[in-house]
Amino acid sequence: MAIFTLETDAEGIATITWDLPGRSMNILTYEGIAELEAAFDAALADPAVRGIVLTSAKPDFAGGMDLGILARMKAEAGPEPARGLFEGLMNMHRLLRKIERAGMDPKTLKGGKPVAFASPGLCAGIGTEIALACHRRFLADQPKARIGLPEILLGIFPGAGGTTRVSRMLGLMPAAPILLEGRMLRAKEARAAGLVDETPAPADLLSAARAWVLSAQENDLAKPWDRKGFKMPGGAPYSHEGFMTFVGASAMVQGKTQGAYPAAKAMLSAIYEGALTDFDTALRIEARWFTHVLMNPSSSAMIRTLFLSKQALEKGASRPAGEPDRSVRRLGVIGAGMMGAGIAGVAAEAGIETLLLDRDEADAERGKAGLAAALDKRVARGRLSPERREEILGRITAGADFAALAPCDLVIEAVFEDPAVKADVIARATTALGPEATFATNTSTLPVSELARAAADPSRFIGIHFFSPVERMKLVEIILGRETGPAAIARALDFVRALRKTPITVQDARFFYANRCVLPYVLEGVRMVAEGVAPALIENAAKQLGFPLGPLQLTDEVSIDLGVKIARATKAALGSAYPASPGDAVLETLALLGRLGRKAGAGFYDYDAKGGRAGLWPGLADHWPVAAEQPDLAGIRNRLAMVQTLEAVRALDEGVLGDVREGDVGAILGWGYMPWTGGPFSWLDMLGAPRAVEMARDLAARHGARFDPPRRLLDLAESGGAFYPADAA
Repeated sequence: MAIFTLETDAEGIATITWDLPGRSMNILTYEGIAELEAAFDAALADPAVRGIVLTSAKPDFAGGMDLGILARMKAEAGPEPARGLFEGLMNMHRLLRKIERAGMDPKTLKGGKPVAFASPGLCAGIGTEIALACHRRFLADQPKARIGLPEILLGIFPGAGGTTRVSRMLGLMPAAPILLEGRMLRAKEARAAGLVDETPAPADLLSAARAWVLSAQENDLAKPWDRKGFKMPGGAPYSHEGFMTFVGASAMVQGKTQGAYPAAKAMLSAIYEGALTDFDTALRIEARWFTHVLMNPSSSAMIRTLFLSKQALEKGASRPAGEPDRSVRRLGVIGAGMMGAGIAGVAAEAGIETLLLDRDEADAERGKAGLAAALDKRVARGRLSPERREEILGRITAGADFAALAPCDLVIEAVFEDPAVKADVIARATTALGPEATFATNTSTLPVSELARAAADPSRFIGIHFFSPVERMKLVEIILGRETGPAAIARALDFVRALRKTPITVQDARFFYANRCVLPYVLEGVRMVAEGVAPALIENAAKQLGFPLGPLQLTDEVSIDLGVKIARATKAALGSAYPASPGDAVLETLALLGRLGRKAGAGFYDYDAKGGRAGLWPGLADHWPVAAEQPDLAGIRNRLAMVQTLEAVRALDEGVLGDVREGDVGAILGWGYMPWTGGPFSWLDMLGAPRAVEMARDLAARHGARFDPPRRLLDLAESGGAFYPADAA
């Protein structure tokens, strides 16, 4: 079956329609590139064709490029992968320039055929780069329609002309949210930004595009950068205005990335250098910088983790084989607090009928009212229609009667983290469920296998650990108890995938995976405060590694009293095996002082009346004086990075993790582990196991046994192996 089809009507309009067989979303494949060019060649060569409309037969235009194309370019070039990438990119530039010129004479800019782009919905990545080459862009004005270039979020940047075209269309600063932040714009936002030209109603999309093609004049076709006298909006780098803009942009990129992400700096270099030349030379410069980024192991690791592995997990890579569809049509949520209400909200938004229960109906209604208020804010910001709000709330029924759970396919409890409270809820709820239903606990700390003892059938009991805030956090941990059966696993995975979140499966163990690894990071930062390391040095070292939050700020966010409770509970459970830390006393002291974190307006940081951080608390130095001689920055970075990375390897060693892909995806999505690395296992592969062991042993000698290299890492160092096979994408 064809990927791109060409049909010409009686008025001479050739419609090229993208419809990738067997996929719900178009992505540009290797074969698709050839078909797209063949369709345009045919339309441009046909004298009966007056103009072209490029559209999609699917609800969306495109989700991007099949990144396997990049691997194929490298592989086909043999010992010269960079050459293969560069030549492949230049081939894409040639194709998009053909669409852009559309048969016109490059000197006179006459004789071209008008090309309209018409997207019915989402358009991302290469889809947007194709759109930018067209002469007029139409994006349907409907809630799900978005357009943008999110490549920077995968550790690359738009390399098929998107970087050069957007910066020359808009100027550097207006282009920054699109290029440097990867923002996907709604229809009206995209029109206001200048990324699209018209936003007709969905029913009018093709007719509007056709009408423009029939009325277009030759002067409407040539791009500004192909005309004589073109000046870059905002000024070229050598102009006074442009110089200030590029200096500011460079400072902004450095401030946001701390130098940890190669793609952002490379993209800015491509824009700067390209702005000093003609358009076609700028495209070559863009291709060279894009090749440079692709040859960086950081970009390869980010693509593998944040695209390939994440996509595989979302498609059910860890789902038990042979299990039938176990979609959730009716959900029960017990506990209408922030977490329970959040789960109910995302489920209802995904189209699932949801019963929200609490101790009494009034508490349940309060939980629903909180959801309504959150939806109202989205309506006020234009991110949700009033009709959609009513539809979501209409799927949620608040109540207190456990008997109403009987028709539910899945029930999730999100009550107080107390084993006795949970056991009572589990026993009452599971007896009310049908024989095929699954029960899940949302616990973040309590052993799932122990909680399952209260269930009527432990094989249908599982952990589904959402992260807070539920509506924003993409990761969900599926925790398997000792007796959890395959049907419950399949149900949990099907449910999480329906929410468009990313699941990882882990075995039942203290703190599971994400919390197990992030706690050492937090405690290492707090330990350093006790040692006399300057708090600002700790926080900035973490940010230079690419962590979104330093360990002290993260402690404030999750609350200091929670940290104290976790430390006490862990000490009670482990007894003499508890790894005592001087950081425990820091948390205890802050808790006694009432500095419980952001929620209390005071923690490691001070906060203003609106809850904004107002700087590190000066009183920290009174309790834990800053040492006269401070450790070097590299040493602090190594401690913060390695302490959690080694814990991830221990989780793999102990069977808590079964797949390094889940470990890497979970680390980045769960607690913001250095995204530029692709995750802890990818980072260790970048370092090489021998170097990683050397670093760990050095840290262990200086700071203690928590840095001792795990057995798996030692074995890889001895064998010359890696966590990922050499041919892993």
